[in-house]
Order: sequence, then structure tokens, then C-alpha cells
Amino acid sequence: MRIVRSTESRRSETPAAVMTTFASPDLGGAAAPLWKVEAAAETAGPVHHIDAEQVWVVLTGDVAVTVDGAYADLAAGDTIVIAADAARQFAPGPDGFTAICTGPAGMRAYMPGKEDAKMTPPWTA
Repeated sequence: MRIVRSTESRRSETPAAVMTTFASPDLGGAAAPLWKVEAAAETAGPVHHIDAEQVWVVLTGDVAVTVDGAYADLAAGDTIVIAADAARQFAPGPDGFTAICTGPAGMRAYMPGKEDAKMTPPWTA
């Protein structure tokens, strides 16, 4: 049994959101990272890719999501499963949104056309 206390969670900030890591390979030795995303109102993130499947559950607010050209509006209680390497963009609504997310350890992010510049998001390490 491994316990990660609330005081041990890790916070990472980007221009689009704040991520709080609850468990990851470096935090509790978890095989599947678990983190929270908090995005402010109308602060769309960049189009990007993750080289592994991810699962997002919206806890509060609403967000418009575009995945490989398909568009969906998500609200609290909705879950989205995003395939590996799919182009994705999240655009929070007027109240922003909070989501819990997971995917496999070792996943890497990259920008369109920059597959050779993949990086591990710090909130998943």
C-alpha cells in the first residue's frame, strides 16, 4: 500500500491551466498518473498530441473539446476517452472547468508537426 498525502500533491502551471498531480511514477510509484486540471474561463489550450490514450472526467464547469476535427461540448459528469496521437484542443466555457485525468506512465506530448520533440508532461512523471 502506498499513500500520497494531500500535502505531497504536486502543482504544475501552464498558460492554459493548473495541473495538480495526485499520483504518478515519481509520486507514490503509480503506474498510471492521476491529476486534476483546472482551467480558467475562456483560456483555450494549444492544439497538441499525447502519444497514449487518456481519460478525462469533467468535474465542474464546461469545456469545448476538438479531437481530430470532431467537436464536442462537455459538462460536469461527462467523460471523454482520447485515443493516442489524436490532435486535441480544450476550450473552457465562461466558468472554466475542472477535470480529473489519467493515462499510462511514460506518455509524451508533442505539438503538430513536431513528433521528434516529444516531452513528458511534468504532471504525469
